[in-house]
Amino acid sequence: MVVHQIKVGKMAVFCYLIGDEDSRTCAVVDPAFETDKVLMKAEKEGYQITHVINTHGHSDHTSGNADIIHHTRAALLIHKSDSGRLTKVLHKAFSRILGGKGSPQADRLLEHGEVVEIGSTALTVIHTPGHTPGSICLYSPGHIFTGDTLFVGGTGRTDLPGGSHHQLVCSIRKNIYSLPGDTIIWPGHDYGSSPTSTILYEQRTNPYT
Repeated sequence: MVVHQIKVGKMAVFCYLIGDEDSRTCAVVDPAFETDKVLMKAEKEGYQITHVINTHGHSDHTSGNADIIHHTRAALLIHKSDSGRLTKVLHKAFSRILGGKGSPQADRLLEHGEVVEIGSTALTVIHTPGHTPGSICLYSPGHIFTGDTLFVGGTGRTDLPGGSHHQLVCSIRKNIYSLPGDTIIWPGHDYGSSPTSTILYEQRTNPYT
């Protein structure tokens, strides 16, 4: 598995290409802004995009879904509890305000414990509600993509509809901090201190968990 971290847009969103070297296929996680940059990176690295995976349904992580899918015909995946957000009128409107488009419906609704296969690379879905009811992380040994659940030195906000601080902290402690300490954390936004972290480092230093 090869990870390409791409910072896009004014909201410093981290979009990811998760590439499988054997099949030369990849997943795009949380495309939002500057989709041309994402598509060009995949082409440069020689990957065919087969999946678009959203860690949650907020527009700043999904407004590029339509463009990526238009160019690649990739399948769209999101947790079942956030899938309804994608096609709501307000979601489409906010996506356009951010410079993207409304998202198509998901092709596959995810649940906790499911495995998404990108060639020979397996990504396990970890349901981590708190930022949104359907927030997920994606885990492959040595790596976890945490979306807006856990940042470097912070956590996702919980004051938006469907958010719960109690749920968020429980999700982090139960489902993320129980993983091996050297697991690399790939967050959903750039907080400026570092683009990545580890589970052990966040356990010891993150004041919000």
